[in-house]
Amino acid sequence: MKFAYYINNARLLSDPKLTGLLSELEGAGCEIYRAEVGQPLRDGTDALLSCGGDGTFLSAALIADPAGIPIVGVNFGRIGFLSEYKPENIAGPLLAGEYTVIERQMISACIHGEGEEDTRIALNEISVSRIGSAMVGVDVSVNGEPLPTYWADGLLVATSSGSTAYALSVGGPICTPDSKVLIIAPIAPHNLNLRPLIVPEDASITISLRSRSDEVMFTADNYNRVLPAGVTISCGAAARKLRCIKPGRSNFFEALRSKLLWGEDVRNTEENQNR
Repeated sequence: MKFAYYINNARLLSDPKLTGLLSELEGAGCEIYRAEVGQPLRDGTDALLSCGGDGTFLSAALIADPAGIPIVGVNFGRIGFLSEYKPENIAGPLLAGEYTVIERQMISACIHGEGEEDTRIALNEISVSRIGSAMVGVDVSVNGEPLPTYWADGLLVATSSGSTAYALSVGGPICTPDSKVLIIAPIAPHNLNLRPLIVPEDASITISLRSRSDEVMFTADNYNRVLPAGVTISCGAAARKLRCIKPGRSNFFEALRSKLLWGEDVRNTEENQNR
């Protein structure tokens, strides 16, 4: 088998957990090489190992996606919703073929303005936000139907995978990763009666902005770019889906409890009840 691995942090090269993982795969006769941003994966690569945290996974996804190569997140970070597997637990299932490959929906955003078009792909979300002190007015239409203007610091459109990322921090809903939806959520809205909205993943979403500032910030996961405030952005489900390796059994709800302390109630622990 042939595996590529991707790291953002070069210090991981001396991490015994990483060197141990690579040695275990090489010892089983696998070909291992390091993947780089901007460089295509080698022919015959079976999988890409993203070694780091969720930010590393987002960068690695843009390497794996064009090649159609499945990706697996090996957690050297903190929370690890995307990079969820411990390095000591991944080699065995890969070598034995004890895993499934699932698909995660990505989002595509096309920026129209100033005589150019730029398309970006993201796994978690795309967003537009203010740069200066003034709030922005964000006009959104879904399948040609206009929504009320969001007066806010900005707005994001997230996939179901991204529901536990930026969208969660702005008050969006938690969705299971296989939910076929997109989330439209304002960032620090001034009109509080406009709440996050869930639409079908095949919806066509158009965004335009009004701002006293000449510029706004556009992001697509780890990518960011300053845009003139007059641009229009059209977004929706990307044509391709990211292929992800799932060794063994993955429990999303257990991940919510263990990583986000979902539903944690310190009042009713056994220790407090005995006081």
